[in-house]
Amino acid sequence: MKLLILDRDGVINEDRDDFVKSPEEWIAVPGSLEAIGELTRAGWMVVVATNQSGIGRGLFNVDTFNRINAKMHRAAQNFGGHIDAVFFCPHTPDGGCDCRKPLPGMLHDIARRFHADLAETWMVGDSLRDLQAIVAAGGRPALVLTGKGTATAAKGGLPDATAVFDDLAQFTDFLLKRQAH
Repeated sequence: MKLLILDRDGVINEDRDDFVKSPEEWIAVPGSLEAIGELTRAGWMVVVATNQSGIGRGLFNVDTFNRINAKMHRAAQNFGGHIDAVFFCPHTPDGGCDCRKPLPGMLHDIARRFHADLAETWMVGDSLRDLQAIVAAGGRPALVLTGKGTATAAKGGLPDATAVFDDLAQFTDFLLKRQAH
């Protein structure tokens, strides 16, 4: 199985310092929806793994989160894309859970549910915690320079073997060329 894990905010859609709290605030990163369409056509399963502490902070509820994701699903479908699942951690950073990235709990859950080998799985993120989570789970880290990605790269300290791309579209080109060989 070809499984790709994507962070949501900063990778698929524009990130906001004050959280994406409504469907109206969800704005796609240019090229991201087209990239998901290309991945779908190439036979990849696309799964989102996202920290959503705005739920735990009371900024929005699960119903609103689901409406935001419904907009994302429809937007991806408009480009021939399919997002197979959205996994999320609703807890605050001090919540003590094992599902909040950089801990790998959410990624292990994805691997179990999709019967995937994380050693063969890429995760694309824009923050250090995304990269740390996939490395802790034994997978392959990719950083995009959208969202918080440029600041993340500038801080340094990226896990070994982190591949860096301008955006999800550039990563998708890399992945599909690699698949062709």
